[in-house]
Amino acid sequence: MVFRGLRLHIVVPSSSNTFQQSWIASGRILFLIAVSGLGAIGLVVLSALWAGTESDAAALDRQRQLVNARLREQVDQVAHVIGQFGNGYLTRVYPAARSTGGSSSSLDAVLTAAAGSAISQTAMSAFGYDQAFVVDEKAQLLMLADAQTEKRYRWMKPLFLPLLQDARLGVRHGTVSNERTPSSMENRLASAVRSNRALANLMRLEGRPTIVGVVAINEATERQRQPMRQFLIVVRFIDGAALDELSREQGLNGARFARTADADENEVAFQIDATANGEPIGFIVWRPDLPGSRVIGRLMPALSIAALVIAILFSVLLVRLRSSLGELRRSELHARQLALHDVLTDLPNRALFAMRFDECLAETQNSTERSAVALLDLDRFKAVNDTFGHAAGDELIRMAAERIRSQLRPGDTLARLGGDEFALLLRDIKDHDHVLPAICEAIVAELGKPFPLLRGEAVARVGGSIGVTVVPDAGRNADDIMRYADVALYEAKMGGRGQWRLYSPSMDGGRNARDILKNELREVLAKDTASSADGPQSDPIVNRPDFGSLEVYYQTVHRAEAGYAASGAEALVRWRHSQRGLLTPASFIPVAEEGGLIDALGFWVLREACRAACKWPEDTFVAVNVSPAQLRRPNFAEEVFAVLEESGLQPSRLELELTESSLIEDNSDVYTVLKSLRSRGVQVSLDDFGTGFSCLSHLVRFDIDRIKIDRSFVSQLGARANGAAIIGAIVALSRNLGISTTAEGVETEYQRDFLTALGCTDLQGYFFSKPVPLRDLDSFQKAESAGLLTTAPGAVA
Repeated sequence: MVFRGLRLHIVVPSSSNTFQQSWIASGRILFLIAVSGLGAIGLVVLSALWAGTESDAAALDRQRQLVNARLREQVDQVAHVIGQFGNGYLTRVYPAARSTGGSSSSLDAVLTAAAGSAISQTAMSAFGYDQAFVVDEKAQLLMLADAQTEKRYRWMKPLFLPLLQDARLGVRHGTVSNERTPSSMENRLASAVRSNRALANLMRLEGRPTIVGVVAINEATERQRQPMRQFLIVVRFIDGAALDELSREQGLNGARFARTADADENEVAFQIDATANGEPIGFIVWRPDLPGSRVIGRLMPALSIAALVIAILFSVLLVRLRSSLGELRRSELHARQLALHDVLTDLPNRALFAMRFDECLAETQNSTERSAVALLDLDRFKAVNDTFGHAAGDELIRMAAERIRSQLRPGDTLARLGGDEFALLLRDIKDHDHVLPAICEAIVAELGKPFPLLRGEAVARVGGSIGVTVVPDAGRNADDIMRYADVALYEAKMGGRGQWRLYSPSMDGGRNARDILKNELREVLAKDTASSADGPQSDPIVNRPDFGSLEVYYQTVHRAEAGYAASGAEALVRWRHSQRGLLTPASFIPVAEEGGLIDALGFWVLREACRAACKWPEDTFVAVNVSPAQLRRPNFAEEVFAVLEESGLQPSRLELELTESSLIEDNSDVYTVLKSLRSRGVQVSLDDFGTGFSCLSHLVRFDIDRIKIDRSFVSQLGARANGAAIIGAIVALSRNLGISTTAEGVETEYQRDFLTALGCTDLQGYFFSKPVPLRDLDSFQKAESAGLLTTAPGAVA
């Protein structure tokens, strides 16, 4: 059995969400198909309705054009008829009516009243006009008429005058000399008179649509210098018999005349306009013939049946497709089960264990969660196989898997790597000194019990050995972690089998680098703490090895406003190691937490930062990070107050930066500590907001003064939309709660301007300044001399 070099980066099928996503995608495809089918059916119906509507509109427009053309034709017909009447009919029928006096014998002589009456009666009886009047050029009647006719003419006379004026102009220009050039209107009228001497207009008389025609019935001659002119005026109403004739000719069902457009639901109204001025006269209303609606009415039952049939066929198709997709999904799940699970025990196999282990490493990278990885091996499995056969061996593997699984928690993972080799992934081991021994000892005890095999015909006693390593204590590389667990398993077997071992670097035959670093840090911290307490002039501590010294670097925080002046600084600890060079916190903070040195280290940084800030301008602040372990100390608040009193720094100028993990763990005690600090004016900020267990209740419950937006979101600006959306949401939330915001990791001018536009109150990053020693921190000295620094509200994260 060899576990060393176990590789976890294996090409495996998609993740656990792939099939669910595939099913959702398939459902979306079915939905799109259904929508497309219904849309196609709807499109066919809408197309038919649209075609019918267009056909109706075209038919209606054609009927209106025909009505309009017929009205124009009737107007022209009246003009033509009375023109012919004036040209020749009177000369042949009424020769005795001519004047015999003077030198003229033409019909241009003044007609007698009797002749006028005869002409009027002839026009009405022979040509079917409703009314006819013979008048002179001053619109006076030249005919015998009863009182009713005269009264009727007086009412109509004002409406005849414009048309009679046009007729007079036409006659005059028909005989005008060449002494002047007539206008275009006069030319038009003169041409009309020369052709037939008649004019006709469409107008409203007595509230009815009427065609009125005027024709001159005498001529002027060269011998007659001042001729007497007479005109015949005829009237034809078109709302009676004429409308009935129009209705028959044009197929206008139920045509009628209306003064207003009072058409019913199934009728249309055609407006009649006056010829002279275009004013509306009235409306011809009728029931139009709409072939499109008629066709749609006939086709709609067939279309409905066709749509129903298509919908049924489509539904059947969708059901079959869904069934096929379900079968495919079940097939995929079965294939995935075979690809990611052990066939014998139905446990996760090596590939699935690798996937879950990688997920565990990714999730614990930025959190305080601890996990454990264990490798387990049955001690005398080969002997069982050789003695009782492979069937008994397989039965033993299944029984051992069930016993191991019975001792695990619901969230733990048990995988079979092959043969008698198993792997465990134990998540969220908060107190591994208690949980790991309990689980491992229970598993060892279960495997030490007899295994009845072959239906009770054989009994096997095998036992098991376990090697365990804790994540992230052993590192964050998957291969190294598995190697450490393999080394621990080897030690367990070498120690006599039937036991478990927790990995330690000494098992590799080398010294524990973390223990070495921990001891060196303890020596450095003891030396610096003593030096800081006694003052810089104290005697050097003898008999201590020199591993360098701790230093506090400061990174300035700048206001997000014009000038971007520095308003404070964050204190960051560094270790200037005598052999390893300058070490960042990531190199020794985990060691300090593991070795119980984080309290002393945090207290030393707090004291140094407060002493330095006392020399800064009064309106500046200093931010100091606080670990969860420090917050859990009952007397932490008193220690902070002691440091402030010793340094002389105002509490409002101190900002303590917390992580959300500090608030989650034992938050009742943390709440008491923070409440005490806030009562004295100490500011509290929440660091790396949005990357951990972000809870909005923390902002209100713990009275947070400032939120620090993590650099991982700032770095996405300009590259991904998610970063801007998250930052905008955090800023909006902070603004509504009255909390200041500081954006970390500002490295470009674009990020600075974008964050300022979003509404961040403060900015921090390499674009403004890198962390520098106190001696190189010149921002406050320059600002103090120039008097430019202003107070920054809230706390720095």
